This record gives sequence, structure tokens and C-alpha cells, in this order.
Amino acid sequence: MAGRGAAWLTLFMVLVTFVVVVMRYVFDAGLIWLQESVVWMHAFVFMVGAAYTLQQEEHVRVDIFYRAMSHKHRAWVDLAGVSVFLLPLCVFLGWKSVDYAAVSWTLQEASRESGGLPYPLLPLLKSILVVMPVMVGLQGLAMLSRCLRTIRND
Repeated sequence: MAGRGAAWLTLFMVLVTFVVVVMRYVFDAGLIWLQESVVWMHAFVFMVGAAYTLQQEEHVRVDIFYRAMSHKHRAWVDLAGVSVFLLPLCVFLGWKSVDYAAVSWTLQEASRESGGLPYPLLPLLKSILVVMPVMVGLQGLAMLSRCLRTIRND
């Protein structure tokens, strides 16, 4: 669902960018909030799409050795990567981003630009910084489970 949503949001982002360009160069007009929304949609696509990309095993990896390994050895490598790198990073990012998002909600933050994104859009968008490590962490736990199953069965 997250991957499909990110894909549709990418299409919407392209359309909004087209509107911004046409407004600026054809009509010599612009809407700051519309321009800001493209930046935030771009961030949203990457953050929400991260868990989906991990699920599809499409993240960049250096697989000089990995592709030649057996399924069991790949599972051991993935198990170590998830345990040592992915899950601790998700915990750290989640822990740090909770305060960042909470401050945004407390201050009822809006865009610094006049005519920019109003409250509560900015805090909602900053809350994605909390959602992303949770989603990636859950996908990491699913990957960990799959690795353990592969190691036991081979």
C-alpha cells in the first residue's frame, strides 16, 4: 500500500510541478504554498517509499560476493545487516525525530514564507520523520524473520 501510494504521489508531484512551471513562465504568477508542497511531496515519497523498497529488496547493495552466495549465506548477511545497522538506525532516527515533530506541533509551526504552507501541514509532514523509521523497522523485523526461517530450513 505504501509503495502504491508513493507511486501515485510521484505522479501528482509531477503534475503539480508542471502547474508551477506553467504558472511562472506563462502567466508570470506563482503560489509559494504550491512550490513548497512539491518539496514536501518529494520528501514524503522517499520516506514512505523506503520501507516498500526494502520489502522489494531494491535497495542499493554491493553484491560482488552476495550474488554468488547460497540462500543460507545471504540470509546470514541480511541478518547481520538488519541487526547491526538497520534496526539500530531506525531506533535512533525514531528517537530523535519524535522531539523534532513534537516541537513542530507545540509551536503550531507554519511555513516561514508568506503564503507558504499553513498549520497543521508542516507538523503533519514532519511527523513522517517518525513514521518512516517505524515502517522501515517493521519491514526490517519481517526481513529478520524471513532470514531466520531460511537459516533454520536449509
